[in-house]
Amino acid sequence: MLDHLSGIAQGPVWRPAPSAVREAFREALPARPTPLHAAHERFMTQILPYSVGNTHPRFMGWVHGGGTVEGMLAEMLAAGLNANCGGRDHMPIEVERQVVRWMRELFGFPDTAQGLLVTGSSMANLIGTVVARTHALGVRSRQAGVSNPGRPLVAYTSQAAHGCISQAMEITGLGSDFLRRIPVNARHEIDTRALAAAIEADLASGMHPFLVVGTAGTVDTGAVDDLAGLADIAARHGMWFHVDGALGALGMMAAELAPRFAGIERADSLALDFHKWGQVPYDAGCILVRDGNHQLDAFAAPAAYLARESRGLAAGGPWPCDLGPDLSRGFRALKVWFTFMTQGTERLGAAMAGTCALARRMAARIQAEPELELLAPVSLNVVCFRYRCEDADNVNRRIIADLHESGIAVPSRTTLAGRVAIRAAIVNHRTSAPDTDALLDATLAFGREHAHVRHFEPAIP
Repeated sequence: MLDHLSGIAQGPVWRPAPSAVREAFREALPARPTPLHAAHERFMTQILPYSVGNTHPRFMGWVHGGGTVEGMLAEMLAAGLNANCGGRDHMPIEVERQVVRWMRELFGFPDTAQGLLVTGSSMANLIGTVVARTHALGVRSRQAGVSNPGRPLVAYTSQAAHGCISQAMEITGLGSDFLRRIPVNARHEIDTRALAAAIEADLASGMHPFLVVGTAGTVDTGAVDDLAGLADIAARHGMWFHVDGALGALGMMAAELAPRFAGIERADSLALDFHKWGQVPYDAGCILVRDGNHQLDAFAAPAAYLARESRGLAAGGPWPCDLGPDLSRGFRALKVWFTFMTQGTERLGAAMAGTCALARRMAARIQAEPELELLAPVSLNVVCFRYRCEDADNVNRRIIADLHESGIAVPSRTTLAGRVAIRAAIVNHRTSAPDTDALLDATLAFGREHAHVRHFEPAIP
């Protein structure tokens, strides 16, 4: 794997697996052992060459981090230790608690804050929603259910929020019909005036507004909501303020980016991912709750087989299983700890700022190219653009597929204002200016192949 990573930039970003390789993984359950060297050979020839490609510097598709060698080492160490971090009194849990304390420090949360490492921000946002729901209805709702006759709970987020927010409303039994998706402004940030009006309308209708979800880096464009303004609105109405910081929250490590997240320190709960900008290998997310007692209220569930003691291995409460739904939990904190310890926040922050600088450089070139069009302001590290031509939606879909199948670069596709966009999310610390140039050069080449070329004047910045 060290050899693979050292030469990663020389190969294609992605290649489709041949049908014969796929067919090899439809074999029956093995009854007899296969030699280790044979299993490893199959990994090297049938799995490694056909992975998703996010370690490659020209992977700019979905918001995937590039990982680090230090994190890879930590994964092997953690697997060898094979610790269950659901509870009990042992050092792997102390490592997780230190990581949580580091996040408490980074985001300016008080000493009362608790947190938990989870698979990713989809789970962290779900936990945040559960804690907010329990806070609104009381601990008794865990037994009595979530019905609130005559006054249903209503949550609010922007139209640009991640789909896991809607899913969290469904999983918690509150229903996505009671999630108000507020319009965004020209910068793709939540319209705070429209939010305030929606809350007032629901109050007048006898609803119970209980949750406002802000986004620190939207998945489509990287936009950061006015978090301080959202905190004010939530405080005015006694609502829970949650921030989905999956994409951007760790930008707090970069001095030049931190002011963009003003107000995040006022959140009642915060979801973030280490496996994106933090470059920690998958999976590693985090939920941070300002008052840890609320998290305990939502999840702590005493059981005889989980009895806590004052001494011995059964000591050390509260246990992580008191703060979330998982009892069996791997030692994912070790790869976070290794990454932070060996890199430090200054180097990690500089890498994050560097990806934003690359995004701005890429946007400037797009605006200087008559055949390309920038479709959204560049807020952080995401660039949305497309090739200008007739039938642009279909042509740009074909360009994206061509980019993937050529192995030159991997962007993803989104839709902005009804128009298909090529979306480049620059997350990998290995990405440099020649990589973004290669993506744009290939976009132009494929676009010219597919479209009847027309000449346009460059868009005015």
